[in-house]
Amino acid sequence: MKQNQEFTASVAPMMDWTDRHCRWFHRQLSKHVELYTEMVVADAVIHGPRERLLGFNDIEHPVILQIGGSNPSKLAEAAIIGEGFGYDGVNINIGCPSDRVQSGRFGACLMAEPELVGDCFQAMQKAVSIPVTVKCRLGIDDQVVEDTLPDFLKIVSDAGCETFIIHARKAWLKGLSPKENREVPPLDYNLVRDMKSAFPKLKIELNGGLPDISVAKQESVGLDGFMLGRSAYHTPWVLTEIDSRVYDDSEYSVTRNDIALRLVEYLESVETEDRTAKALLRHIMGLYSGQVGARVWRRTLSEKAVSDALPSMVVKMALQAREEAIETMERSVA
Repeated sequence: MKQNQEFTASVAPMMDWTDRHCRWFHRQLSKHVELYTEMVVADAVIHGPRERLLGFNDIEHPVILQIGGSNPSKLAEAAIIGEGFGYDGVNINIGCPSDRVQSGRFGACLMAEPELVGDCFQAMQKAVSIPVTVKCRLGIDDQVVEDTLPDFLKIVSDAGCETFIIHARKAWLKGLSPKENREVPPLDYNLVRDMKSAFPKLKIELNGGLPDISVAKQESVGLDGFMLGRSAYHTPWVLTEIDSRVYDDSEYSVTRNDIALRLVEYLESVETEDRTAKALLRHIMGLYSGQVGARVWRRTLSEKAVSDALPSMVVKMALQAREEAIETMERSVA
């Protein structure tokens, strides 16, 4: 059930995962869920191959561009470029804990510089007409987050920011890898809910460790939305519940096999001109997660992805292998 008029469900920006092909796949599973790009550094947006970095299929809407950086003027220029490409919003990355990001002075390390984040937000929002939002952590390293997080939200919201997506973990910038930072620091959903109580006029969405729609809805009661990360990638079928359970739309009626056939058609339409289309094969590994034949599906995709076969043929082979495995199992049971 839709919790309020502005409640939002989204799929998190994830490096090496939420590229244009992954987003196309996820859009087949929900027509309402908000999709995010991988983080793109402001300098890359400005100086890099824009079509390759920013291009997307119109079917992906609503889709939001996430940008990393700490230079207000560069971020503003990047936001203008993103708006020109047709994105529905721009998000500032204040959550990534990787060493590479820290060396560039953006990502989670900016939790220690809320005034600068406020300046970045202000420059971006003044430059574009689409919404600019912030995705952040609870805090970093030895910060007492019960004190520093409200200060961060106060300073950045005073600069005009109205929407914060909060990953409900600290980021440890020294001693933990990016992967460990997604798993080791404990989750604190209560603190995120406390921030909504302290700043009721802000739109605050919950991110971090949400395994399915039921848990996401339960933990985000009183908040303004939730954002799924790894669960949406590894078990993408969870997205099929969003339209009916969050947006009061009709129940999802398309089958997994129907989606697989759509994937074949999509790949056939792009694979000869877009070499990156092969990445879709790893994005769809979880399509049959929890279903009979899921292991054969994954193994076939993985093994054939390194062959010379076109990606569309690999999906066809994986479908055939799964069907044969199911038939073999049914004969053995009979």
